[in-house]
Amino acid sequence: MHDRTANLLGAASLAVTDLLLGATTAAAATGPSGTAALVVLSRAPGLSATELGRRVGLTQSAATRMVDALESRGLVERRKSVGKWVAVHPTEQGLRAAESVLTSREDRVAGLLSTLDDGERAALTSLLEKLLVAAYRENPDEFQLCRLCDRDSCGDGRTTHCPVGAADLEARAYGPRE
Repeated sequence: MHDRTANLLGAASLAVTDLLLGATTAAAATGPSGTAALVVLSRAPGLSATELGRRVGLTQSAATRMVDALESRGLVERRKSVGKWVAVHPTEQGLRAAESVLTSREDRVAGLLSTLDDGERAALTSLLEKLLVAAYRENPDEFQLCRLCDRDSCGDGRTTHCPVGAADLEARAYGPRE
């Protein structure tokens, strides 16, 4: 017999993922990686294509193709930086798309959360913080875990308001917990 709670969490996770990906990719009119890249670049412009790819979970070659596609649509631009390094920056159109993505994401999640009362919502917040710390321990890459996050809603991503940022700071200061 399988664990019912694990099954429910898995089903809810997929349902939320499907809702979010549908809304956010439609808002940016691009695929999931391109959508995440626009959000990442809106908060951290000037990354290399390689670093951008790492943050959204792509190989270097896939990241280059993604940046090519976003650039051809006028959503990002490459700029020469130090030496041979080329930085990727969102255009004004790319910034608007990223904001539309975050708004669509929030609207979809708000619709789901509206079924909870204040006490249930507070309990869910606490549980989600614990689950995100556990997810960080499984995949200690705060940028990839938070690639579609509205970082402003959790502070600057490096405060205790953000469970992933706090777990990352703790891991860097004290090493990962066993």
